[in-house]
Amino acid sequence: MHDVIPTLPDSDRPLLAASLACFAVAGVTTTAVDGVELTTGATALAIVGVYGVARYAQSVTRRTLAHTALGLWLSFIGIAGTHAVGLETVGTVAPGPAAVTVVALTAVTWATLLAAAGTTIFLGCREYGSPAPADEQVLEGEASDYSTR
Repeated sequence: MHDVIPTLPDSDRPLLAASLACFAVAGVTTTAVDGVELTTGATALAIVGVYGVARYAQSVTRRTLAHTALGLWLSFIGIAGTHAVGLETVGTVAPGPAAVTVVALTAVTWATLLAAAGTTIFLGCREYGSPAPADEQVLEGEASDYSTR
């Protein structure tokens, strides 16, 4: 029996994790500092994050993308609850410096919000705007464009 969760050999989970990291850094940078240079850098990081989410969305099935989007939205709603209480309040209760907790919660909030929105948008594009790849058409029972004669 294996001790790790089995994944597909071509899994793009590291790509999604890198996108989440880009979103987290971009979110913390834009909320913590007012400066054109840092804002431009944060915007560039957010664009890289969107590109990563797009590549992830392209490489997984519709079902996996839908589950990812749902999981990210539920994570965002869960972390957003800390904002209702107050980040400083949570920071005083959590062990360690309060400022570090506030920054960490802000980073997680931005990462989950932007990734959830991105995966949902790419899922919508796949569902309503983009044709399905041939392997998904056969699985879903749709007829192909080629005649069988």
